[in-house]
Amino acid sequence: MLEFNFTPFPVIETERLVLRRINNDDANEVFELRSNPETMKFIPRPLVKDTEDALEHIAMMEDKIVTNVGINWGITLKDSSKLLGIIGYYRLQPENYRAEIGYMLAPEYHGKGIIPEAVNRLIRYGFDDLKLHSIEAIIDPENFASEKVLHKCGFVKEAHLKEAEFYDGRFLDKVIYSLLDN
Repeated sequence: MLEFNFTPFPVIETERLVLRRINNDDANEVFELRSNPETMKFIPRPLVKDTEDALEHIAMMEDKIVTNVGINWGITLKDSSKLLGIIGYYRLQPENYRAEIGYMLAPEYHGKGIIPEAVNRLIRYGFDDLKLHSIEAIIDPENFASEKVLHKCGFVKEAHLKEAEFYDGRFLDKVIYSLLDN
């Protein structure tokens, strides 16, 4: 069984990006991301209502890092510390050598290749550093942009679960994509 340890926190760079630890100074950007109905359209979670909610969300992400049960990075461009998005590993399954990757990006940065660049780098981190055997991504079947990212990054569709999650008074489908280490 795998054991995860995110201390010291792994700052990760790509050609254009720095994936860094999210902190309370990012509260305004976390609020902008998680309060935006467009950004949250395919994420069945309540919208953040104010900066206090954003700080609670940051504290929850930090707790997962400290307890080694999940890890999130803030996505920034190399020449700026402004948080553009969040990417991370959720629902770590050390007994199965598997984890779920998830991401969100401010709408004004969509279509610039930022998420595929970050996902491809975190795939390597997942396989090389965390020693995962498989990585999964769970998306809404209507989230065509995310589906395109996953295809571009080599993921394959494993399942389409009908009405598998109940949220906000309705049942939602979800699609599972995965990638095996080779």
